[in-house]
Amino acid sequence: MSRVALVTGGSRGIGAAIAIALKAAGYKVAANYAGNDEKAQAFKQETGIPVYKWDVSSYEACVDGIARVEADLGPVDILVNNAGITRDAMFHKMTPQQWVEVIGTNLTGVFNMTHPIWSGMRDRGFGRIVNISSINGQKGQMGQANYSAAKAGDLGFTKALAQEGAAKGITVNAICPGYIGTEMVLAVPEKVLNERIIPQIPVGRLGEPEEVARCVVFLVSDDAGFITGSTISANGGQYFA
Repeated sequence: MSRVALVTGGSRGIGAAIAIALKAAGYKVAANYAGNDEKAQAFKQETGIPVYKWDVSSYEACVDGIARVEADLGPVDILVNNAGITRDAMFHKMTPQQWVEVIGTNLTGVFNMTHPIWSGMRDRGFGRIVNISSINGQKGQMGQANYSAAKAGDLGFTKALAQEGAAKGITVNAICPGYIGTEMVLAVPEKVLNERIIPQIPVGRLGEPEEVARCVVFLVSDDAGFITGSTISANGGQYFA
């Protein structure tokens, strides 16, 4: 029986690439999404991957959503915490709401998704958790105090939980993408991309979502069983941590 993988924010961008790559690798995949019904249904039609709508910032919604996935596909063996939002503002202009929303989805959402499946993984003696952090959680970014704090928190969560899961056959790792050619990044004006962003990347280009997805496929495999608490920096050499 193939293992079940659940990808949050899995119907668009990096999450969609991860979900597609996991399906191609033989896993039974479910993709969570939060808001865009049209894009999610199009993704489902194109890939055959079932989609499930809930807000990861709500613990109760996560418990209910995970229960729906497990009723349809079986116990979740692999969790990819990819869901994330931005509410960028310089700190002196940042509102409490902008802070709370980003922390709620990007950091608390990782707890909300991981906690309900943790006991089952421990009982079965196997689990793979991959948290999608960010280069800006490693180095910080002006105008993203909320986002950088949340993504840095994801790394601390990864390292702590890896120590708890190791003896139970559960690995917990993180990936920190740099600038990846998603809708969000490609919406940046071409002049800004070419003159300010790409010159910072030693390989001289944006990353592809599929390059992040291949990292995930490796980390969730049996071959990666000795790797836990680690961070893969997929950023084209822009930042070394």
